[in-house]
Amino acid sequence: MADLIHTPISDRQTTRPASALAPLREPLFRSLWIAAVISYTGTWMQNVGAGWMMTTLTMSPFKVGLVQAAATVPVFLVILPAGALADMVDRRRLLLFAQTWMVFASAALGILTLMNVVTPWILLLFTFLLGLGAVMNDPAWQAITPEIVSGKQHASAVALNSAGFNVARAVGPALGGLVVAAAGCGVTFLLNALSFAGVILFLYHWKRRSSGPIRSERVLQAIATGFRYVRQSSTVKSVLIRTVSFSLAASAIWALLPIIARPHGATGYGFLVGFFGAGALVGAAILPRLKRNLSVDAVVGFAIGIFALATLAAGQVLPFAPLCAILFVGGMAWIAILACLNVAAQTMSPDWVRARCLSMYLLALQGGMALGSTAWGALASKIGVPTALLVSAIALLAGLSTIRRHRLSARDLELAPSVVRD
Repeated sequence: MADLIHTPISDRQTTRPASALAPLREPLFRSLWIAAVISYTGTWMQNVGAGWMMTTLTMSPFKVGLVQAAATVPVFLVILPAGALADMVDRRRLLLFAQTWMVFASAALGILTLMNVVTPWILLLFTFLLGLGAVMNDPAWQAITPEIVSGKQHASAVALNSAGFNVARAVGPALGGLVVAAAGCGVTFLLNALSFAGVILFLYHWKRRSSGPIRSERVLQAIATGFRYVRQSSTVKSVLIRTVSFSLAASAIWALLPIIARPHGATGYGFLVGFFGAGALVGAAILPRLKRNLSVDAVVGFAIGIFALATLAAGQVLPFAPLCAILFVGGMAWIAILACLNVAAQTMSPDWVRARCLSMYLLALQGGMALGSTAWGALASKIGVPTALLVSAIALLAGLSTIRRHRLSARDLELAPSVVRD
């Protein structure tokens, strides 16, 4: 499950440390949180397995880059209808459909892998099908958080969801690498299919309260309404521009990491991604301290500078231990950037059009990642991985020019950790 959980903009306030775990006292939220962490872990194991399997099938940087692209290309196809549907239909049923879809896609890929019939293009096809289910899932998933936790605990619930995602991000890749090394990629895919069971059981038994009559508006009409709102909102346009400028440049390290990690084996690759996730977890913990001293745009600018340096260094450093340290620092910067973008995206529109505006944000973020992954893979095939990562670092720094005209918010942001599908 590759999902986005966001944190609302709020006035500057002091939160007692004990309140951070308060949502876990609510049985409904606690059940879904545990199930989601297991599912997140399975997703990261799947990502490691797919990335590593492609390097065993081909060493073409272009095809390796296409693994990341295949998972995110569905954003271009269905994210806008998914956002409209999340505002129009029973979100529980929509989520059940999307989760079941991903189970079948992951299980089928696992079986075909164990039968030794998977080619690079079959792997890309099933990665695409998994991405399709994830994209259908995303807008509705974001929208149900206020429905499963009391209003006063909403901000803390978002932070806990984010922490759970980053725990899985730190643990899942390492587990995935170990499973790939011990049992092969096919078993990793089957374990991912199994990991969805908890979320599906929760959704099946969840007695969702009715949110009112189903909208009679057609999907295309609902999408058009969302576009009209975006055209009139300078805040939404600023968030989307900032998101695109970052995602296009930042996707290089994800697209090319399997090649960087190739000398260190499948287990090494899993640990490298795990160190990135561990860095994100640590970065999420220190964000509130940064908030007290820096504006949101200053946090983003500083973090992008650090991420650009980490991207450059990842293409130059070969020893395993320094590479782990570089990715750890990169993970800290990554979560700081995405926290700010996600907070702004979650609060840039009113409730009646929120899912549609969020779907446009997801299009900017994940669509930029998809286009960028393909482009960086093609570029690396011509000029080499280190030089491609150098160009990526320069592009990240150039994107800072958007800060002056497109600020994320003039208000203080509650920089609780946020989550994004990679």
